[in-house]
Amino acid sequence: MNNNIENLLLAERQAKQLFEAAAKQGLLVPGKKESELAAEIVALARESFGIDNFWHKKIVRAGPNTLQPYNGNPPDRIIQDNDILFLDFGPIVNGWESDLGRTYVLGNDPLKLKLQQDAEAAWQEANRWYAAQEELTGAACFHYLKQLAKKYGWEWGGEIGGHIVGKYPHEQPDDPADLSLDIHPDNHNSILLRDKEGNKRYWILEIHFIDREAGIGAFFEQLFTEQ
Repeated sequence: MNNNIENLLLAERQAKQLFEAAAKQGLLVPGKKESELAAEIVALARESFGIDNFWHKKIVRAGPNTLQPYNGNPPDRIIQDNDILFLDFGPIVNGWESDLGRTYVLGNDPLKLKLQQDAEAAWQEANRWYAAQEELTGAACFHYLKQLAKKYGWEWGGEIGGHIVGKYPHEQPDDPADLSLDIHPDNHNSILLRDKEGNKRYWILEIHFIDREAGIGAFFEQLFTEQ
């Protein structure tokens, strides 16, 4: 295992521990604004993990706001009893990026629990599929993910299905309109190519399933791994 992936996996482990600590300490509860919970998680990251910086916006979404993709900016909502909510944070650990998404259900609503469980199960299925690919464009990967949503009985909610991560700040395309570093329906480049220096790229896989009629969504993301 090379140092790059070791550093990325270490950053991801820290992000997972942060989310686990937030849940264990009872932060994920109704009655507070999404922004309040985000601020509490940022404070926990600093105080308990020494994490001071995040490379992308810090997302807490609950109830109907879980329908929104990353680029959405819904009104700050008060978390309600029996809500479904998700977290999407990108902590920087020792100069390396993580990007973690998890969904939580406050209560025992069977539809919300199924949506939460299906998003994680689909991520695992997609990860196994990715590991078996010898050729793969961003567009083909995105198409696969949309079909996976249908297989599980949900609608796809994301504008992309993932992106690269690396040492902060990660590689950026020369042209802002270049989609080659995103799992995007218009990216017809291989996502298995190495970067300009010949280094392997490492990808985040995002699963965002939604039920538009019920007004709920679930999100699960982390590093693709090679099995």
